[in-house]
Amino acid sequence: MLAKRIIPCLDVKEGRVVKGIKFLGLRDAGDPVEAAKIYDEQGADELTFLDITASYEKRGILLDLVEKTAKNIFMPFAVGGGVRDTSDIRDLLNAGAEKVSINTAAVKCPELISDASRRFGSQCIVVAIDAKLVATDDVRGNTNEAIRNKWQVYINGGRTPVDLDALNWAKKAASLGAGEILLTSMDYDGTKDGYDLELTAAVSGSVNIPVIASGGAGTLEHFYDAFAKGGADAALAASVFHYGEFTISQVKNYLSERGVCVRI
Repeated sequence: MLAKRIIPCLDVKEGRVVKGIKFLGLRDAGDPVEAAKIYDEQGADELTFLDITASYEKRGILLDLVEKTAKNIFMPFAVGGGVRDTSDIRDLLNAGAEKVSINTAAVKCPELISDASRRFGSQCIVVAIDAKLVATDDVRGNTNEAIRNKWQVYINGGRTPVDLDALNWAKKAASLGAGEILLTSMDYDGTKDGYDLELTAAVSGSVNIPVIASGGAGTLEHFYDAFAKGGADAALAASVFHYGEFTISQVKNYLSERGVCVRI
């Protein structure tokens, strides 16, 4: 059985870690390099570094900050934000990232996923999906089927909705060669009310690649639910780690005690 992964996330704006609620009300959460070193020491399985305004501001990611972070940690490191083409992906990998996360560029040009996975290997390519609940269809009719939710995809750091269903987009991204899906619920992000388990389970059950649950972790049980109920392969969190509510080891020990396979 593959171990489930715990992944702290650094949302970076203007060189600083920030965190908000539902992608709004950002507040400072420290220096990214120092935070990365702490999470490495705590035994995080991976680190995700997202330059959250790069795509919206139509600029490249801060490569010098990526290089500096990579030199100070020994765990796998995924980077996203402002990736426009395969040359950007190459630059990030050369700067020390093991994986590159793409969102806006992948939506605008899906062929980027297949081109990048062929050139660099699918294990390097993470497709990030920021999803917001937009409709609930009562499809029960006379067959007693369940009510079905629909989630819309957003790009540009959660600023711009696009005409894409999140579940269908996840399936397409997987078929094009994505190695992993980073799935963030915009409705739950920063709320500490728990992950969107219905969204997570819907995507996890529809693709044959790992899914990272993101958005809403607030208690130790929320991490357990992401795996046991959401079917996620990894759980990403930010504020509960940034502000010292839990350490990585606390989360892992709790999960291990509840029978979840994790790397201690």
